[in-house]
Amino acid sequence: MFLLKHFSPLPYMTTNENVLASLYMMLSMLGFVLNDLLIKSLHGSLPISQVIWIRGVILSLILLVLVWHSGLLAEWRKALVPGLAFRAFFEGGATLLFLSALIHLPFANITAILQALPLVVTIGAAIFLGEQVGWRRWLAIAVGLAGVLLIIRPGMGDFHSASLLVAVSVLFAAARDLVTRRLPANVPSLLVTGFSALAVMCLGMVITLFKGSWLPMTFQQISTLAIAAFFLFFGYHFIILAMRSGEIAYVVPYRYTSLLWAIGLAYVFFNEVPDSLTLIGSAIVVSMGLYTLFRELRASRQANSDNR
Repeated sequence: MFLLKHFSPLPYMTTNENVLASLYMMLSMLGFVLNDLLIKSLHGSLPISQVIWIRGVILSLILLVLVWHSGLLAEWRKALVPGLAFRAFFEGGATLLFLSALIHLPFANITAILQALPLVVTIGAAIFLGEQVGWRRWLAIAVGLAGVLLIIRPGMGDFHSASLLVAVSVLFAAARDLVTRRLPANVPSLLVTGFSALAVMCLGMVITLFKGSWLPMTFQQISTLAIAAFFLFFGYHFIILAMRSGEIAYVVPYRYTSLLWAIGLAYVFFNEVPDSLTLIGSAIVVSMGLYTLFRELRASRQANSDNR
């Protein structure tokens, strides 16, 4: 299957389809984690803006080929909507902040903080989109954010200021997701992904040229960025397949497998073992995220039932 196949979910998903969709979601999370792992393996040997630029060039070329092959190149004007520009801005901010923190923090810790994204999106949807959030979800969000504080540990001896960069990157990513919800339905997902990738690439290029921070690259560094770009595309590819081929209630919880991938791979490649507070905080964030998803789906079903 390729990303260029734009199929819609069936009205009623079978068990096999949901199982396949969950596999797609787990593969997507593996792709994103491997991308982050490869960037971290550079150990800060290249400026972050240069990393974003070169990886973005390779990713944009991959997406350009797919856009052309799928016949969407002639429909590029559909991407000329204000919302897509805002989405690209928030995507760029999230990427820059996250990668800036990646080289300073334990891999599992930074991934654990990212698990708060669904909770922050729920807050944003209530504030900016007028979605109704009951007291149970607000309580779950508060508990989940307390779990994030256990991971970050502000004011404690092992606190690292780079954790705040990750937290702010979550805010940018939540804004990106909220803007995505408001994009016109006729804008193809592949164009959204391609435009965002191109914009982030340009951000890296502008920062690199403005700061004059370009460094010569070795073959190994270029190869690492190329493989990272492939895995980033891999993640985008399979998350779209997952969301289009399975029920949201069944598929979305598998996003949290990214934390399991991160813990396992961090141990194998960096010999990192999360401490007890990180594990407790992670468990709180994930469980509250799952509970919030359950309540959102229940509220949505109730609303649909009332409108019949």
